[in-house]
Amino acid sequence: MKTIDLEDEPTDVERQSSPEKRGRKASKEVRRQQLIEATIDSLAKRGYSETTMADVADGAKLSRGIVNFHFESKEKLLVATLQYMYDEYSAHWRNAYDKAGDNTADQLKALVTADFDRAICNKRKLAAWCAFWGEAKSRPTYQALSGARDTDYQNLLSDLCSRLKAEAGYAFEQQALALALSALLEGLWLRLMMGLEDVTRETALQAANEFLLTAFPRHYTKGASGIQRL
Repeated sequence: MKTIDLEDEPTDVERQSSPEKRGRKASKEVRRQQLIEATIDSLAKRGYSETTMADVADGAKLSRGIVNFHFESKEKLLVATLQYMYDEYSAHWRNAYDKAGDNTADQLKALVTADFDRAICNKRKLAAWCAFWGEAKSRPTYQALSGARDTDYQNLLSDLCSRLKAEAGYAFEQQALALALSALLEGLWLRLMMGLEDVTRETALQAANEFLLTAFPRHYTKGASGIQRL
């Protein structure tokens, strides 16, 4: 499914531009990033409907004209922010998967662990995610963007469950189990966002690992330092 392009591909002329032009482009990218980070802050503090272009400009310590220059409207700014968050999340779990090596059990454990890394799993970003989730049902652009990225992740979970099933002869249906795992991870994120006192990143990861122990008893065991591959 097509996602929303934030920047057009540079032309040959732009690639061969002077250092001064490249410097101005870098400044533009820095300012865009400042505005996106300020948007995440505002979503976390104020929610979706209460976030304004003025709030973002003030949070980024930039003029309101700069916000309008880069994004033209609140909707374009929010779409850019959502795409940035999905790009960041996708790069994070793909990196964890690539670093896990060739063992399927290690790959699945790495994906689960990555979901609770402080870099992406913190109150600020979780609150911003929830703000977007609350709007997705009525906004086709958000659905298109999130649907494409969610499908990639869900397909990988299903593939990993299928491979583990083949290795050990489990009786579960892999797509259903992958969906259950995905729903568990999203639910733990929601509980973390709500700030419930009995849920921390550490206890949420422990809960997710307990699911792996229960679903894949021939692949994981509980050791002194936590879940381990058999």
